[in-house]
Amino acid sequence: MKHATGNYIIIMDADLSHHPKFIPEFIRKQKEGNFDIVSGTRYKGNGGVYGWDLKRKLISRGANFITQILLRPGASDLTGSFRLYRKEVLQKLIEKCVSKGYVFQMEMIVRARQLNYSVGEVPISFVDRVYGESKLGGNEIVSFLKGLLTLFATT
Repeated sequence: MKHATGNYIIIMDADLSHHPKFIPEFIRKQKEGNFDIVSGTRYKGNGGVYGWDLKRKLISRGANFITQILLRPGASDLTGSFRLYRKEVLQKLIEKCVSKGYVFQMEMIVRARQLNYSVGEVPISFVDRVYGESKLGGNEIVSFLKGLLTLFATT
């Protein structure tokens, strides 16, 4: 991040599960609402997930549902990582966040809400990777639940 020269930073999956074609929409949304963060959402509008089996979809939806109830984050997709940040906002959030793994994405939005940063959303299509495997397994699910409870207790 120290080498970024612009005022905004976009974070996305390097395996192209997040298609770059959505970047202009992120920029448009940011300009339209002067948002501090624009988050891609698989769960609103024309957003969606392609290439996941039913189990993976249920885990993702379930994680987002539980998080919505416990944390009231003000965003519909907390486990996704396709986001645009104002550079100074991203720096501040990274300083505040302590989580690792999937919980990190969730904590970024929860902390943003705590710090009164504005969050806009853009519907995206997430396409599962063709090569390699997801890191999502039993350990990650347990870590997510622990992180969720920690955030619930501390926010």
